[in-house]
Amino acid sequence: MTLQITVAPKTEPDPYYEDRLFPQETGARKLARELYLAIKNLPIISPHGHTDPRWFAEDQAFPDPAQLFIVPDHYVFRMLFSQGIDLTALGVPRRDGAWTETDSRKIWRTFADNYHLFRGTPSRMWFEHSLATVFDWKSRLSEDNADEVYDHIADCLTRPEFRPRALFERFNIEVISTTESPLDDLTWHRQIKDSAWTGRVVTAYRPDPVVDPEFDGFSENVETLGVLTGEVATTWQGYLKAHRTRRAFFKSFGATSTDHGHPTARTENLSSVDADRLFQKALKGICTPEEADAFRGHMLTEMARMSLEDDLVLQIHPGSCRNHSGAIMKAFGRDKGFDIPTPTNYVDALKPLLDTVGLEKRLSIILFTLDETSYSRELAPLAGVYPSLKLGPAWWFHDSPEGMRRYREMTTETAGFYNTVGFNDDTRAFCSIPARHDVARRVDCAYLALLVTSGRLAEDEAYEVAFDLTYRLSLEAYRL
Repeated sequence: MTLQITVAPKTEPDPYYEDRLFPQETGARKLARELYLAIKNLPIISPHGHTDPRWFAEDQAFPDPAQLFIVPDHYVFRMLFSQGIDLTALGVPRRDGAWTETDSRKIWRTFADNYHLFRGTPSRMWFEHSLATVFDWKSRLSEDNADEVYDHIADCLTRPEFRPRALFERFNIEVISTTESPLDDLTWHRQIKDSAWTGRVVTAYRPDPVVDPEFDGFSENVETLGVLTGEVATTWQGYLKAHRTRRAFFKSFGATSTDHGHPTARTENLSSVDADRLFQKALKGICTPEEADAFRGHMLTEMARMSLEDDLVLQIHPGSCRNHSGAIMKAFGRDKGFDIPTPTNYVDALKPLLDTVGLEKRLSIILFTLDETSYSRELAPLAGVYPSLKLGPAWWFHDSPEGMRRYREMTTETAGFYNTVGFNDDTRAFCSIPARHDVARRVDCAYLALLVTSGRLAEDEAYEVAFDLTYRLSLEAYRL
């Protein structure tokens, strides 16, 4: 028996499809479209991300299509690696300097040859939106047209209107936050600040290298922190003073937030004696995993106390088993697609911090999760009562239409809309920023339309909420 497959005529993607991601029911779809049209052109607020400030400081042309879309994007290369394509074939550099593909056209062809792997994924939606709206290319990428698409994008990238600052302005970005280590000298932010350009690019204080005893080079990092601040950072009090000094330095370059990526949501409120004891063990590299987690947890409480002093917003995004593959970590380093979500306990884990400062109205703590089971069970009830807590948006693996919809369904009934903070794109892929924000705006408008058509929200309120979710809440939550 011969199997026959029915193949429909080829159609091209339509990133401009006006009802994309809207409800199928006619009335709700019409209202979702009207809500979206009211907010689609609002400025982008990008308060949590990982774009490179050097792009905006130097304003040089992006090198080529592969370097723009593939090599820096773990969403892309992790999928290709899962199908047996080596990271070296995708241009991802090795730590030992050994061979990796440097021919960007070959890298692009590999991507195009395997483009079918991205069917149904957010990555494909972002990519096609970027191709169409940024580079005015409407046809689907394929093995047959890979070189043609590459040449088209490469030609665009040579033009002044495709340089980072011009795209920043074309994307209608009002403010974007990058994320830097406390050991960073913020050279690129200084260059931006000293330039005549008016684009607003701020930094965020990410202290993981000097608060995580399991971070590579922790003790050396602490010593460097001391050198940068003029404090004896190897003493407990000197270490805390050094953090305060660096936080103030980051604030001078526009920082309004700190950013903490811990394996768990654990917090502690230790005595100075116990904290110093763990700190000294961390400096010697003899902390057990339990002690390292306790120290990280205590430092979240210390950072919350410092936020009461300097008004920086505290972001906590736990629950990722970072660098799950030891072999990939050894060969290629951090952030190579092997960060895997883990179950996360928030109710017990956050209690020491919340018992200490959780009722402080001046404190702003934004919680993220990779564990969706915690939305309705833990996170929404916590944010729905503690004045210091807000919920970050659907994040990372859940930055998708379905993930955003589940987020609204599981949090709104307990935390409402106003204990959330709008949308964060959290990306290194610059051209995907407007695509990601467009998805979030569409999903929120679809959800609001369903509330209205099912009698749970007045239509005039839906327009107000759409504006708030798109624009106002991010500005206020991040004190921008």
